[in-house]
Amino acid sequence: MTSASLARALQARGVHYGWLAAGVTFLTMLATAGALGSAGVMLPALRDEFGWTTAEISGALAVRFLLFGLLGPFAAALMNRFGVRQVTGTALGMIVAGILASFAMTELWQLFLLWGVVLGVGTGLTALVLGATVATRWFTHRRGLVMGLMTASNATGQLVFLPLVAALTEGYGWRTALSVTVAGLALAFALVLAFLRDRPSDVGLPPHGETRVQPAPPPPAGGLAPLLVLPVQVLIEVSATRTFWILFLTFFICGFSTNGLIQTHWVALCGDFGVLPVAAAGMLAVIGVFDLAGTIGSGWLSDRFDNRRLLAWYYGLRGLSLVFLPFSDFSANQLYLFAIFYGLDWVATVPPTVRLAAERFGAERAPLVFGWVFAGHQIGAAAASSFAGWVRTDSGSYMPALYAAGVLCIGAAAIILFLSREAPPRARAAA
Repeated sequence: MTSASLARALQARGVHYGWLAAGVTFLTMLATAGALGSAGVMLPALRDEFGWTTAEISGALAVRFLLFGLLGPFAAALMNRFGVRQVTGTALGMIVAGILASFAMTELWQLFLLWGVVLGVGTGLTALVLGATVATRWFTHRRGLVMGLMTASNATGQLVFLPLVAALTEGYGWRTALSVTVAGLALAFALVLAFLRDRPSDVGLPPHGETRVQPAPPPPAGGLAPLLVLPVQVLIEVSATRTFWILFLTFFICGFSTNGLIQTHWVALCGDFGVLPVAAAGMLAVIGVFDLAGTIGSGWLSDRFDNRRLLAWYYGLRGLSLVFLPFSDFSANQLYLFAIFYGLDWVATVPPTVRLAAERFGAERAPLVFGWVFAGHQIGAAAASSFAGWVRTDSGSYMPALYAAGVLCIGAAAIILFLSREAPPRARAAA
């Protein structure tokens, strides 16, 4: 059955094809996020097998985080030029190739190349910008909810499957654990080729919530060079606004306090207090489960309430949870309490941030603008990955990094309120 025929069959049953596109995107981001998040669980195994320090391994992971973020704006431009399906399929192929090649690595530079550069580029092309692109193209109604689902898939993929990865790593080695990740990526690749389409007009439908089919705009002319210049032009334009820098800075803090710190160093942090890797990864899974509920709920709330105030609450509560952790005794009860409270707020910040970008800069530019905002997130993650690794190697403790992240989050709660309540009239018209 062709996509157009399937779209008509679903429409006859009251189901918009956009939900299928969103489902495939959800599973794709789940699989790539699992590949992205596995390295933190394997940090002790790599340290034991190769003799690399925590700081050295963290440096390679910081490169991955950095490229994961910096590729976002260019990924949006590449999707505009070559299509969502083509870019996503290419990215999945890169990730699989990088993982398989890493099975034979023996030197630190190979870790930097494969897990840093190759996986950084591949996952960067399927980062949250992919979810933002699908959500803004396929949905007008329920866009916040869909973005919440996309965001949840990214975070949940990084967290929920980590106990399995940890158990396989402990029992059979990190290469076997990553083989399971490769199988998930292969399944995502098949679903992308079979069902994912670039725009609603490709299957003869309007976006969900609209009544008129919107023809696809012509692809940018002039080859690849102008295409790569476009994100830079958008950055220059929006960087003249206070709104962009507030979103960029708060998202920097978001990445610093999540992916770069907790995701990367949680297993090693818990190991310092005698918690076994599988048990620590299980707590990451608890964070992931509660993140799924928190992020989807955040998407629902972002359609109904002031997104600035939502973000202020999210950052403030996350900061309090991070400040609490060093004062806990790292018993199972207190760690699970932290995991539940912190998990509800893991990336609940994304749906309100995406909506603010669309409201302030227009729906067409929103993926590119959010791409640069998300770059700030991953620069923060890279900074936290390196900083926490250096602090642990130098002082033998992660506590200073936890304090720093908590204070930064409380600062972000105050900074976000400097945004004006209403979007500029021109941006509202464009959206």
